[in-house]
Amino acid sequence: METQVIELGYALDTFYFLIAGAFVMWMAAGFTMLEAGLVRSKSTVEILTKNIALFSIACVMYMVVGYNIMYGDGISSIIPGLSFFLGADNTAAEVVASGGDIYYSNMADFFFQVVFVATAMSIVSGVVAERMKLWAFLAFTVVLTGLIYPIQGYWSWGGGILSDLGYSDYAGSGIVHFTGAVAALAGVLLLGPRKGKFGPNGQVNALPGANLPLATLGTFILWLGWFGFNGGSELKVSDVDSANAVAQVFTNTNLAAAGGVIAAMIASRLTFGKVDLTMVLNGALAGLVAITADPASPSALMATLIGAVGGVIVVFSILGFEKIRIDDPVGALSVHGVAGIWGVLAVLLSNDEATLGGQLAGLALIGGFVFVASLIIWLILKAVMGLRISEEDEQEGVDSVECGMEAYPEFTTK
Repeated sequence: METQVIELGYALDTFYFLIAGAFVMWMAAGFTMLEAGLVRSKSTVEILTKNIALFSIACVMYMVVGYNIMYGDGISSIIPGLSFFLGADNTAAEVVASGGDIYYSNMADFFFQVVFVATAMSIVSGVVAERMKLWAFLAFTVVLTGLIYPIQGYWSWGGGILSDLGYSDYAGSGIVHFTGAVAALAGVLLLGPRKGKFGPNGQVNALPGANLPLATLGTFILWLGWFGFNGGSELKVSDVDSANAVAQVFTNTNLAAAGGVIAAMIASRLTFGKVDLTMVLNGALAGLVAITADPASPSALMATLIGAVGGVIVVFSILGFEKIRIDDPVGALSVHGVAGIWGVLAVLLSNDEATLGGQLAGLALIGGFVFVASLIIWLILKAVMGLRISEEDEQEGVDSVECGMEAYPEFTTK
């Protein structure tokens, strides 16, 4: 009877882990729709191409080397080990002998982790949209998903130096979201703004997205996928304590997004005199990013307030990046970077085990390593193949130049 209970728990936790991973995979559709809605019509096909390609490259690279770097035996707490290709899963044969300590399949773990890698890379896609060469972007995808992300992930979730320092990041406000934003920042500093975005004397010109209904749909898809992102990070659901924790995580994740929406609405109304839908959408995402570092510890009210602060932060962060002439078409630097920092620090509000030193160490090490490593790769790509399309090609649109087709041919005029 005991053996049957252990095996049932193993099956249930494995199934839950896989379903949570499928929810996170669906976030790829959310990022795709959000970005496709917030760029101009002449850049839509390339955005769609990038997102399905980056997801596929992330899956293969994490299988080839990334997963083993992140969760393999390290040389030290800083230097991970290096081995290639995903090994066979023999967890099921060991689960009974272990007394149930192993509570899900290794393959389920890989599947759940690989969709996180793709999420980090999706953040980069929106920031560099409309002016980066497609193949330069895809080349960077290979390195970020195969090496950069797994190395910093090893330091925390893999049991490395950040784990030793007490860095706490439940589902990845820093490990996933901040990482993607920092990698994107390194690239966009070299890439420069879109033609016409900034004028003389600090002028900022609006370059409206082509399809706000699509962007709104993308936000709702991401909101749904985040239940898998945060809920799956509890890792199991087969006992009472874990089930209650998952319910708390789902509730807090939802409320943080809602708080972000309401706060961004109010902030945009007070700032612009009108409610800016793009700010509202980013407010929802900022709330979600902010709660991701610890959706299990806060009360429902605290989670709502954490999300609300993220919603306010994102409005002024987007304006701040524009003031310093950094062009981010979808606001991802603010949503995933600035709100990610807030989320990592907000852990201190409700988690007694977290320390300020540990959280700051996490941000410093992750941010410093990812920025420098990404900058080096971007510089190499710039020297070898170039990062940016020509001014004439940008005027024509990356869809025609890189993909040879248009997303809305019936409605496009030259």
